[in-house]
Amino acid sequence: MWDSRVTAGVGLLGLGLWLSTAAPAQADDLSTQVDQASQAAAAATMATMAPAGTGNVDERSCSFRGIRLAGKVKVVDSFPDIRVKAVPSFPDLKVKRVDAFADDCGEWQFVDSFPDFKIQYVDSFPDVEVAWVDSFPGIP
Repeated sequence: MWDSRVTAGVGLLGLGLWLSTAAPAQADDLSTQVDQASQAAAAATMATMAPAGTGNVDERSCSFRGIRLAGKVKVVDSFPDIRVKAVPSFPDLKVKRVDAFADDCGEWQFVDSFPDFKIQYVDSFPDVEVAWVDSFPGIP
């Protein structure tokens, strides 16, 4: 009986040693897989949750603080209605310059008098970020 207990103890001790050397490698692999999966899930969540641009444009009415972002626009150096920053990607609004009939969202006709709203170009702290396009203006 003593021999079977010793044999069982040595067997359990050997199994414990084997598990202690094998388990960390498997745990590291598992934790690496879990880390990669959680990073991918976080990136996908952030991509869907991150607003384009500043997030200040009302998408339903295509407006900023009640100012419809279509029509005749005058560029000023001070006292603008909207501070605008031109960006190459992830804008609040895609803007197309037109010569007449700026009726749709994102269509701007630049004028010197009788504007619908005034803008000032800024490099920091814009109200609205815009990207200049040749087609398909509006909310991205």
